[in-house]
Amino acid sequence: MAELRPWQELGPGGVVLPDDAPRRVTGGWRTGLKPRANRSACVNCLLCWLYCPDAAVLVDGEVFAGFDYELCKGCELCAEMCPTNAIEMVPEDADVD
Repeated sequence: MAELRPWQELGPGGVVLPDDAPRRVTGGWRTGLKPRANRSACVNCLLCWLYCPDAAVLVDGEVFAGFDYELCKGCELCAEMCPTNAIEMVPEDADVD
């Protein structure tokens, strides 16, 4: 049997670090629509980030940075919550740059 370590040397239990967690990709079965942002109309309220159920809205500090289409399922919540209508839902094959 291996020798037991003192409790002070044990790592915290139940902790999952972001780099250790598997990344689940959900965007492969999107609804057929995806969000496209008009950055000039965006006021960085980040309501899209707050309401996104899939963490698909990217934020750089306190500024909207785009969408992670590998996570986005096309639920349209971001577009629905945007107070300036800076997010529109477009067909899956539309250009979003």
